Amino acid sequence: MGLRIEDYALIGDTRTAALVGRDGSIDWLCLPRFDSGACFAALLGSREHGRWQIAPVGDVRSTRRRYREGTLVLETEFTTDTGVVRIVDAMPPDEATPNLVRQVECVSGQVTMRMDLVIRFDYGWIVPWVRKADGALLAVGGPDALELQAPVALRGEGLATVADFTMTAGDRVPFALSWYPSHEAPPPPIDVPAEIARAEAWWRAWSARCVYQGPWREAVVGSLITLKALTYRPTGGIVAAPTTSLPEAIGGVRNWDYRYCWLRDATFTLYALRLGGYEEEAHAWRDWLLRAAAGSPDQLHVLYGVAGERRLPELTLPWLPGYEGSAPVRIGNDAATQLQLDIYGEVIDALFQGRKLGIAPDATAWAVQRRMLEFLEGAWQQPDEGIWEVRGPRQHFTHSKIMTWVAFDRAVKTVEASQIDGPVDRWRAIRDAIHADVCAKGFDTTQDAFTQAYGSSTLDASLLLTALVGFLPASDPRIGGTVRAIERELLQDGLVMRYRSDITDDGLPPGEGAFLACSFWLADNYALLGRRDDALALFEHLLSLRNDVGLLAEEYDPVARRLLGNFPQAFSHVGLVNTACNLTPQQVGPADERKKR
Repeated sequence: MGLRIEDYALIGDTRTAALVGRDGSIDWLCLPRFDSGACFAALLGSREHGRWQIAPVGDVRSTRRRYREGTLVLETEFTTDTGVVRIVDAMPPDEATPNLVRQVECVSGQVTMRMDLVIRFDYGWIVPWVRKADGALLAVGGPDALELQAPVALRGEGLATVADFTMTAGDRVPFALSWYPSHEAPPPPIDVPAEIARAEAWWRAWSARCVYQGPWREAVVGSLITLKALTYRPTGGIVAAPTTSLPEAIGGVRNWDYRYCWLRDATFTLYALRLGGYEEEAHAWRDWLLRAAAGSPDQLHVLYGVAGERRLPELTLPWLPGYEGSAPVRIGNDAATQLQLDIYGEVIDALFQGRKLGIAPDATAWAVQRRMLEFLEGAWQQPDEGIWEVRGPRQHFTHSKIMTWVAFDRAVKTVEASQIDGPVDRWRAIRDAIHADVCAKGFDTTQDAFTQAYGSSTLDASLLLTALVGFLPASDPRIGGTVRAIERELLQDGLVMRYRSDITDDGLPPGEGAFLACSFWLADNYALLGRRDDALALFEHLLSLRNDVGLLAEEYDPVARRLLGNFPQAFSHVGLVNTACNLTPQQVGPADERKKR
C-alpha cells in the first residue's frame, strides 16, 4: 500500500499545484493549469505513471515536516542511522510558467541520497523524449516540455532518470524542474536558493495581511493559505481541490474530478476571504463569478473551469488503476450540465453579501441577477439533481427550494437597501410562496425535521444550512428538531454524514466518509442554538483531523481513521475559517451575519 492521503502536503504557485509525500516523492503535478493535465500521476497509478522522489538510501528512522511559518514552503526532515537531511520544496508564485524547486540540505552526519525521476505527461500516458542539452535534462511530449536542472550526475535507468549522491553536514544540492511549451526554448538557469527565499517572502507578505486575531489564528491562516494556493491567479477562480479521483470510499467508484470552480462555494468562500481581510481576492472571486455566470440563466452551470470553461465532458482513464485500486479515474465532470436550482440562490447571495462587505456594486451584476430571477420564477417548482449532484432521478430537494427562497429574499433586500430598480412586490410574493411550500412539504412532523426531499423521510445534512441562510431563525423549534434528527441519524464518531448513502437513490453503490463541511455546519448550528460547549468540542475535533501540516480532505473515515476524497479540499478549509470566526468573540462570521437578517 502506498501513502495515505494525509501523508501528502500541498505546494503551489497560484496557477498550478503539486502534492509532496512524506517519503520525499512528488506524485501529483498539474501542468500548466489545475485542469489541463498532469505530469506526475503516481498517486492514481504507480511509479511508472510519473513520480519525482528524492530520499535517503536505506532505512529512515523518523520523518518530520512542516511549512515554514506563514508560507507554503515545505520542509521535510529525514533522520537516518548516519545523519539528518532536509528537503525544502517550493513553487515560487508570480511566474508565467511553473517552476518546482527542491533543495536538499545535509543537517548533520553523512547521508547517501537517491533521486528517481519518472516523467509522464497526460495522466501517465505519454512517455516523453528525453535528452541532455547544455547541462540540463529536457523531456518533450506533445505540447509539454520539462527541464531538469541538477548539479549531480544523471543517468538513464529503464524509462527513468536517476542519480545517487552522498552529502555531508553543510552540503546543499539544488534541483529545479520547469515546465515550458514544447515549441519554445527552455527557460534560463534557476537560482534555487533565491527562488525559495522569494517564495517564502511572497507567502509571508500575503499571510501577514490576515486580520483574524482569535484563538485559532494558526489554523485560520493555514486554511487561508490553502485557499490562496487553490486560486487560479489570472482569473480569480478557486478550484474545489487540485486533484481528481481520490475516492470517497477506498475501492469505491465515487471518484470525481474536483479541479473546477463550483458556484455553490461562492458565498462561503467570499466570506472566508473577506473575514481574513483579503479584499483583493474577494473582488477577484466576485468578478470571476460574474463572468462565469454571464449568459442565458437557463444555461447556468454548476461548475466551471478556472477561466470559465463550460464544456467539461467526463472521461475515464482506463490505464490508471486509481488510488488504492479505486476505479475509475475520471477527468471532467458531468455534473456541470445538471440542473441544480440551489446555485441560483448561491450566486445571488454571494453578490448580495459582496455588497454588504463593501465590494462596489456593478450594474452588470444586477442585470445578471434579474435574468436569473426571471428564470427562477418559473423554474423553482421543478425537481432537480440537488446539492450533492446525485446521478439518480431528479427530486424536489428541500435544500434546493430553500436556496431559491434565498435568491428572492436577497433580491428583495438588495432593492430595499440600495434603492435600485426591481419588481420587489412580485419577488416578495414568490419568496413567501416558496417559504410556505417548503414548510408544508419539506418538513416531516413524525421526525420533527426537514428532510432531503418532498415526501421523503430521508435526512440530509444540507438542511443544516436552513438557519445559516436565514430561512428560519435558530429559535424556531423546527431548526432544533432538524439538528437533533441529524444527530440521531447522520452522526458517526461525532462527524456528519451528508446522507444515508444506503437508502438515498443517487444511482451509485453506497459507501463514503463523513463530509467535513457538513460537520463544520453542525458546529455553526450549535453556536446559533446557544450550545457553545458542543460547538467548541466539535470544532476542536475537526481541527484534530487535519494532517501534520494542517490540511483537510473532503471527507473522513471514522472507522479507518483516515482522510478521504480529493485533497486538500477548499470547502473544508472554508468551513474551518468561517466556524472559527463564528466562535471567536467580537469576530463576525457568516452565521452571525445571517441570523441578524
